[in-house]
Amino acid sequence: MIKVTFFKKGESFTGFEISGHSGFAEEGADVVCSAVSSAAYMTANTLTEIVGITADIELDDGYLKFVSSDCSLTVQSVYKGLALHLNALAEQYDEYILCKEKLFKE
Repeated sequence: MIKVTFFKKGESFTGFEISGHSGFAEEGADVVCSAVSSAAYMTANTLTEIVGITADIELDDGYLKFVSSDCSLTVQSVYKGLALHLNALAEQYDEYILCKEKLFKE
């Protein structure tokens, strides 16, 4: 199962953590894993390369943690888009994706 945690400080998103594999299909054919990975990488790349924020990023097989203190409206909009997308996928594939929110502690 893929576990997604959105970090929040008050009402503002400060990042996200995604871990695990969905188990929906074999590696290379797993559309659930691909959808989550693609959305996560697009979010991270948009925020760092297009918007230009600085973030702490941890990356490993089946794991991505992305945290930034930037709470601008643009950054919040990108995080909210990711949250909407992944929560919709979690509703559709509830046996394979779990999304939750957690207060971020520095």
